Amino acid sequence: MKRPLSHRIQDRAPPAGGPSSERKRTILLVDDHPIVREGLADMINRQKNPVVCGEAGSGYDASEMVRRVKPDLAIIDVTLKDVSGIELLKTLRLQAPHMALLVLSMHEESLYAQRALRAGALGYIMKQEASENILKAIYSALKRKVYHGDPRKEKLLHHLVDSAAGDNLYTLDRLSDRELEVFELIGDGFGTREIAEKLHLSVKTIESYRESLKQKLQLKDGTELVRQAIQWARSENPH
Repeated sequence: MKRPLSHRIQDRAPPAGGPSSERKRTILLVDDHPIVREGLADMINRQKNPVVCGEAGSGYDASEMVRRVKPDLAIIDVTLKDVSGIELLKTLRLQAPHMALLVLSMHEESLYAQRALRAGALGYIMKQEASENILKAIYSALKRKVYHGDPRKEKLLHHLVDSAAGDNLYTLDRLSDRELEVFELIGDGFGTREIAEKLHLSVKTIESYRESLKQKLQLKDGTELVRQAIQWARSENPH
């Protein structure tokens, strides 16, 4: 059942004035932290072009905003409250195939960048990047070009080719996007039934994912799975 748009969705009209000869390219910001959206919108709207046309704090809201305002580009965080950013990329790619997609996240690119690119993103940018690099990525995505910073491609290739045996990130690379999503939720303290409800899947399906996780991560039981998931979650979000 559809629910009304939440207060987290905000339409942003292009600023008055400005050049009329060039069409304003529009950007949708998808991040569940309002302060991040505010800072990013301020940075973008200080440019002559493009302009932020809307904001969304969840995957559902993002999909609704895409239908309403038809942005040229959506900038998406990996971690959202109702869906993973990777799954949202896949959804929006089908929903609006001509819209460019870019990921801006706090998560280490060595694990997520390849997944994001496979899901349809034209770049993966860390939130710690300098503003000028974020803007470069935005302009590149609007031109439908894949963006990567100077060290990023080398770092990703090195990670894929020369990962140490037993390294946690290397092991997690073997997981499917959905398995990784379940693993993250386990690490965030969600139980099997809660994960099933959150992902709109059956309890039996989540139990199957848990078994698959134990096999792929070479863990002996559910207790060790939970421990490893929590440990990884803490390393990803140290604060």
